Amino acid sequence: MSELEPRSTSSSGTTPTSSKLVLRGAVGGLLMGLANLVPGISGGTMLLAAGIYPRFVQSVADVATLRWNRPSLLVLSSVVLAAVLSVLLFAGTIKDLVVHHRWIMYSLFIGLTLGGVPVVWRLLRPANSAVAMGAVGGFALMVVLALGQGGTGTAATDDSNFLMMTVAGLAGASAMILPGISGGYLLLLLGQYLPILSGIDEFKTALKTRDFAAVVDPTLNMVLPVGLGVVIGVVVVSSLVRWLLRRYAKLTLGALLGLLLGAVFGLWPFQQMVEPVLGETVIKGRVVTAENLAEFDAEDYPMQGFRPQATQVAGAIGFIVLGFALTTLVARLGGDSDDADYSPNAP
Repeated sequence: MSELEPRSTSSSGTTPTSSKLVLRGAVGGLLMGLANLVPGISGGTMLLAAGIYPRFVQSVADVATLRWNRPSLLVLSSVVLAAVLSVLLFAGTIKDLVVHHRWIMYSLFIGLTLGGVPVVWRLLRPANSAVAMGAVGGFALMVVLALGQGGTGTAATDDSNFLMMTVAGLAGASAMILPGISGGYLLLLLGQYLPILSGIDEFKTALKTRDFAAVVDPTLNMVLPVGLGVVIGVVVVSSLVRWLLRRYAKLTLGALLGLLLGAVFGLWPFQQMVEPVLGETVIKGRVVTAENLAEFDAEDYPMQGFRPQATQVAGAIGFIVLGFALTTLVARLGGDSDDADYSPNAP
């Protein structure tokens, strides 16, 4: 077995009971689902925190290669079911908070993002030149992506079609495998974050009201393509990451660190939505007029930076510290033994 390959036993050297596997998988899945809704926090980090990360990666590998066994099926089913449940329950709430309390949520997201740095650092130390090269490359990539999005990253694009939704699913899947990489943030950069959260909320509302006719549209336009992307992404990305970590461990982990640090450039908190100017503002490729204004939601409106008050600056710093503390705390709850299992320096 490669020294980078997750071990199949617990840190004590024994196989955990089925109930323990299910419990840890459910907790990890719940946290992972929430992480995929929140730009800045990584689903992989949450699986590390729950102490289920190496088993999850190994379970994906087992099922992808048709090696069916009870522990792997228990882990995958508990993680996936808990993650889906948390997404369905909290998608609408997270979307509303981002739309109406942007500077607060983005400040929190920055802290959550930076809180993942110690997790990745523990995996790659001691650092060398390969780590530095990977970190610089990852950092530069995130800065370029953030600048390309104009620093907002949340506006819905006119490319919210089946292909883009599938790509969004692939991006979200990468965060389930890569500690420190946020699926929600990747969705922000792709311009699919709010469209997906809105689609999930519509799907949930239609199910709750038993309006099965209304279920069809979000199912075909969001649930199906995103789900397809997630399934493909989990299998492909997990295989790719395991290959890269076996052969280029330091470079790969350095790139993860750079991506994490560069992510904060796309989360400038002091910006707000502005009312469109009729006849001038273009949203989704259409000029906004009095006739079609009602067709656009608030999250579609253009963004504009503003000069924060002293209390907002102080509050932003407080939420950044809070986010950092939350991610650090969660990562320490159950990550020590799994960090050792996954580290490129593991015996």
